[in-house]
Amino acid sequence: MHQNYIAGVGNNANKIKNEETNKFVNGVLGNETEEISISEIDEQYGWDNPRVNCYAGIEIPTTAKIDVTGFHMPVPGIVTSNYGYRPRFRRMHRGVDMRLSTGDTVRAAFNGRVRIVNYEAGGYGNYVVIRHDNGLETVYGHFSKHLVKRNQYVKAGEPIGLGGNTGRSFGAHLHFETRYMGVAINPAAIIDFANATVHSDVFTFNKTTYQNARNYSPAAAQKSYVKKSYKSKKTYTSKANKSRYSKSYSKKAKKSAVKSASKVSKKSKSKATASSKTKKSKSKSKKSRR
Repeated sequence: MHQNYIAGVGNNANKIKNEETNKFVNGVLGNETEEISISEIDEQYGWDNPRVNCYAGIEIPTTAKIDVTGFHMPVPGIVTSNYGYRPRFRRMHRGVDMRLSTGDTVRAAFNGRVRIVNYEAGGYGNYVVIRHDNGLETVYGHFSKHLVKRNQYVKAGEPIGLGGNTGRSFGAHLHFETRYMGVAINPAAIIDFANATVHSDVFTFNKTTYQNARNYSPAAAQKSYVKKSYKSKKTYTSKANKSRYSKSYSKKAKKSAVKSASKVSKKSKSKATASSKTKKSKSKSKKSRR
């Protein structure tokens, strides 16, 4: 009876908890309950952490499949600076820079909730971090003005800020990052910036390849073809040079062998003549004694 009572209390408690949660969702979010699940309004890891990377010390999976459908370009401008190490500044550039003018509208790349709205004088300037429904987080830097607030839910394509030149910047542009559990993925691994779309509907995160860009444009294909042909020519010429070198080396070896053989034959002939001369001299001396 006691066990049955405990079980009954547990069920009632769960029912009450679910009812309270649903009331909270309906009361606070209103019409947005269709877009956001209950788990999304629960306390998420690092949500109150002011750092861009709030996942420090968390084990990151080796691979993960991320749905990137519904993508919207943050700005229509072209990429002016790629992801990667910058020798000039001796630091890693963990995103891409996109061309814009001060006051241009910057839009959310995916559906999600705003986690950070802040200012950083020595880096991002006015910036926004959005945690998306697909598990990614995107970072937008150097705004002249914020257009969203923390905890606000935004859809892909909605305005989140105005472009500017704040923070560590040498001209108006958008600094744009794509992150998975704090790891800064090369945005060009997910997005085809030339065609303003994603490379595929599902991006497979991989610990060993997340820094590599993907480019399927005809110009890139031609460039890779030229590189491959150049490498093949280089290997062919190196092999040809090696064969020529081996042939010339064999010729030299043959010549040296002939020379050494002739030297040996000359020495043997000289020894033979010397021995014959000594024999003759000995025979002459014997005759003279007789």
